[in-house]
Amino acid sequence: MRCCNKTWISLTTLLMTGMIAFAGCKDNKGGELPDPPVDPPMVDTTDVNMWLTKGDKTVLLQKQKVSLLFKDAVNANPTIKVDDAQTYQSIDGFGYCLTDGSAMLINSLSADVQDALLKELFLTDSTHIGVSYLRVSIGASDLSVAPFTYNDLPAGETDVDMAKFSIAMEKKDLLPILKKVVALAPNIKILGSPWSAPSWMKTNNASKGGSLKPEYYAAYAKYFVKYIQAMKAEGITIDAITPQNEPLHGGNNPSMVMQANEQADFVKNHLGPAFKAAGLTTKIIVYDHNADKPEYPAAILKDKDAYPYVDGSAFHLYGGNITALTELHDAFPEKNIYFTEQWVGGPGNFGNDLKWHVGTLIIGATRNWSRNVLEWNLASDPNYGPHTEGGCTTCLGALTIGSGVIRNVAYYIIGHASKFVRPGAVRISSNITSQLDNVAFKTPDGKKVLIVVNNGATTQTFDIQYKGKVVTSTLNSGAVATYIW
Repeated sequence: MRCCNKTWISLTTLLMTGMIAFAGCKDNKGGELPDPPVDPPMVDTTDVNMWLTKGDKTVLLQKQKVSLLFKDAVNANPTIKVDDAQTYQSIDGFGYCLTDGSAMLINSLSADVQDALLKELFLTDSTHIGVSYLRVSIGASDLSVAPFTYNDLPAGETDVDMAKFSIAMEKKDLLPILKKVVALAPNIKILGSPWSAPSWMKTNNASKGGSLKPEYYAAYAKYFVKYIQAMKAEGITIDAITPQNEPLHGGNNPSMVMQANEQADFVKNHLGPAFKAAGLTTKIIVYDHNADKPEYPAAILKDKDAYPYVDGSAFHLYGGNITALTELHDAFPEKNIYFTEQWVGGPGNFGNDLKWHVGTLIIGATRNWSRNVLEWNLASDPNYGPHTEGGCTTCLGALTIGSGVIRNVAYYIIGHASKFVRPGAVRISSNITSQLDNVAFKTPDGKKVLIVVNNGATTQTFDIQYKGKVVTSTLNSGAVATYIW
């Protein structure tokens, strides 16, 4: 690892101090921009490569200099058996929500720092984490400076034909960043979700709360069509949309309540037909809220007229149990499952957050059929901003951008998957034993990837078994490892 003064820092020293991911160069604003994780010297022989993060932050997404060889040995260790003959869902990707505020902060960085950061996030090699899926808000989210939509009008005015629709405000921050992301990762999938319809379409004529008036269902469907077309004209392909972020929560700013029967009506009679008429292939993913109400998406999928327009259902986990995703999958196996948001509350607890998010989401959501996992906010400032009045005041970004750039726990949560489990990978069979939560995948190039978190109270030595042979590894309590062979 080399810093700006051309002096070399001892890798051993960095590993001992736990600063391997934070020993970086000063940016031109005087802050620390940490170097990305790098490869250590290679061991002579290994069958399995291992990348490790410890809950105490002494090791952060670091490739280990260990020799992990498959052998015929049989012992009494707990054993994770990986079987690529049994396959499950394909994977679309892992990533973050690129909020309006995140884009603003990243766009505020100097050109060289921004370029290095975007490459680190979106390129795919040993020094980058290869984020492969993003969620953006259609209009403002609560992590924008203030509420807005793409068709805000003076009180009393309407625009059912969308003649005044415009995404011009996104040309300042969001679109410049998205264009750079797409240049680095042309196949990245982007999901769009609105926090609210324009206020003039709503029962309360306000950004916060209220519902969509039925007489504006057709206009709102046209709003989505205009959005997808406008983004396409800017070179941004929207792979999928959800009709409403958190449709059962009207207390955020912005927000809008949309009950299951209302969303079914909107999808089958307006949004789906409007997409079809416009020749759009953008997926419609319903619900986009907590796992405690799987009956919401189920009600839409039970509607025979809405069903053909729906690609699948999206979940958050601020309520309920991750196993609800499997319940819905089993009821509607031809429809996809997605996991689209989970926050880290600041200031957070790195060790506990790492263990819970990897175990419950990276592992838990994918073991319950999700094709993706998205952490919430990509970037926030040191005061958890920007946010609207009434928006989230303690949402910790994967990055903190202030005088420099700091990587937070969500960076490593996603990095342990996005770096290795590329789009098109397939989940394969693995058993859970001795509180060693895990999930396994087979990548498009035939590699096997196993992500393991030690949820036990003590260090554990265990075996990974594949095709009758075993390799032995050890994980500290709370540690996360990704194994590749």
